[in-house]
Amino acid sequence: MNGFNKVCTDYPSALAGLASHQTLMVGGFGLCGIPEGLIKEVSTMEIKALTCISNNAGVDNFGLGLLLQNKQIKTMIASYVGENAIFEQQMLSQELEVILTPQGTLAEKIRAGGAGIPAFYTPTGFGTPIAQGKETKKIGDRYYVLEPALKADFALIKAWKADHYGNLIYRHTAANFNPMMATAAKTTVVEVEEIVEVGSLDPNYIHTPGIYIDRIIQGKFEKRIEQRTLKEATS
Repeated sequence: MNGFNKVCTDYPSALAGLASHQTLMVGGFGLCGIPEGLIKEVSTMEIKALTCISNNAGVDNFGLGLLLQNKQIKTMIASYVGENAIFEQQMLSQELEVILTPQGTLAEKIRAGGAGIPAFYTPTGFGTPIAQGKETKKIGDRYYVLEPALKADFALIKAWKADHYGNLIYRHTAANFNPMMATAAKTTVVEVEEIVEVGSLDPNYIHTPGIYIDRIIQGKFEKRIEQRTLKEATS
């Protein structure tokens, strides 16, 4: 990379420094907006014992399912088990530590980490196992749970377009967890569909400023559908 140019020409360069026992945030919701190529590259690396923060772990043999299949993840912080049979098996066998977190709380924990907020109070989870071992407090007529923020060593995210300086635009619901994760890691790597010249993006429509981005790589995406339901034809 040269100066402000953050474009990487290959995946090993984009993931340089990622190592065992680190904390890894991965954007996406189901299979929507996941950095497919970056995840696949991690699955080929000799790293293990990762703490992974993601809404869920995708499906078998694709996305984060590849890392679970290789037993590269030690702890998974997610909002649900989803459609991944390996995820379910490893959780039930206690081979994988799973910290299930309400989806809105998970999003706010990541956003708080990026904003420099160490913790926040939320009513979600009070009186349930989610609140066990955490500080609780009554404010007004409601009880709240103190939730610590989340940060990571690396964030792997996906965007639609980027310029060479790392300014990003996401497309529709593929944004999901990606913008907040971009701000909450020591090193943020983004995989994009298109890289354009600096000045090509309208500043009014940039979702993540390049100051948060460390590396960019252009990828190719399968864009799988997690579940597809078809209505039977009627005569």
